[in-house]
Amino acid sequence: MRHVTVDETRGDPATRRIDIAVARVRASDPYRDASGQTLPPVVVFHGGPGGSLISGVGRRLGVYAAQPDRAGPLAAIDQDWIYFDQRGGGQGNPSMDCPGAQLTDAGPPTDEDAQKLIACLKGYADAGVDLSQYNAAVIAADVADMVKAMDLKQIDLFGGSYGPRIEAAVITHAPQVVRVAVMDSPWPPEGNWAVHTPEQVSTAVRTILGKCAAQAECNARHADLQTRFEANARAWLAGPQTGQDGVAFTVDDLAAFLMDTTYSATGVRNLPADLEKIIAGDLSPVAAIAEDRTYYFEGQHMTHLCKEEIPFESKAALAAGAAGDPVAEVSVSSLSRLFDVCAAIDVGAADPVENQPVRTTIPTLFIAAEIDPGCPPPLTRAAAAHYEGSQVMIVTNATHGVTGQNPCAARAARDFLRDPTKAVDQSCLPATDTPLVFTEN
Repeated sequence: MRHVTVDETRGDPATRRIDIAVARVRASDPYRDASGQTLPPVVVFHGGPGGSLISGVGRRLGVYAAQPDRAGPLAAIDQDWIYFDQRGGGQGNPSMDCPGAQLTDAGPPTDEDAQKLIACLKGYADAGVDLSQYNAAVIAADVADMVKAMDLKQIDLFGGSYGPRIEAAVITHAPQVVRVAVMDSPWPPEGNWAVHTPEQVSTAVRTILGKCAAQAECNARHADLQTRFEANARAWLAGPQTGQDGVAFTVDDLAAFLMDTTYSATGVRNLPADLEKIIAGDLSPVAAIAEDRTYYFEGQHMTHLCKEEIPFESKAALAAGAAGDPVAEVSVSSLSRLFDVCAAIDVGAADPVENQPVRTTIPTLFIAAEIDPGCPPPLTRAAAAHYEGSQVMIVTNATHGVTGQNPCAARAARDFLRDPTKAVDQSCLPATDTPLVFTEN
């Protein structure tokens, strides 16, 4: 691991310098194209926002070595891979973690957590951190500086989840450094982080339960589960629910459960059985999710959302979109707290370009999961329409983070990086009517 040192605020002669952690893994068997040239390094972008990569590089390489069919382009065989922790998190300095503040993709689960996030961010600001400089556009400039510092001519881009949001910023602000891009479970700039997310969660639940209803055995076990869970959701919306063990949980706890579960391959397969438990008063599935809700560098997460997401949305639109659908309404209150946090901290004015579709001729492969409450297929298709000559894969029964689950998608990503002019092979993907295998627990 090394650090690339950059200005916190470019153009300010009085700015302090900050460190960004970088790790470069050399290609074990460099691929050469038809002209005999090796491929440029791939820069990997973590999701979140508020994730990290450097601390897990060794573990990831071990997984890829043990399961090569899952590796795709990620094993640093064809190309060097450059992992880095985006400014404001991971092994960099500053690293804006907020210990004790819980946060999920469904927002802060309590008002107390929202206040902890506000206090944490204000603490970083008081310590000299310029919160306006921790967002996708500035990270794009970091990438350009890193390319220069490493004496590279060009790079390829690979990211998952919010990683493609950073890729989009690089393509927008530093297109000269990019050869091609691969986006796994992509979140594009024009997406709404809070508004319409409740409906997307509800759609994911309905899709999963629909797949159960289409199978005789699963349907027999979980007859009319969609209708019964909607009735249960109304009870949660009316007030906290107490489980058989006497422990109470709120609708915000249920929101976190639904979001995290429908993101997860394991959670999706367990969902019918878990919803049966919840309806019967066994709230252990909700409790299990509530045990770990501090997996982000929360300060980094919120500076991104408050700069490039929430300014383009509103609480009113959030509530209006979910109205009338009890499963969607479950997520409204926790997502609403994001607006409260952003209103209390100063990250500077948002640039409208950060909420607009990217238009580019840079070859890009989009890979999306059929079941994804945060980055659903319609969002992928709409974003790809503005990438001239792009290719799109939608993987049946897959969940968030497709290339790590599906060998066909992983191979497609590797083939695309080798030659983006060729159509990737999608014949190995599961058919659209492939049954989803459920787990009863």
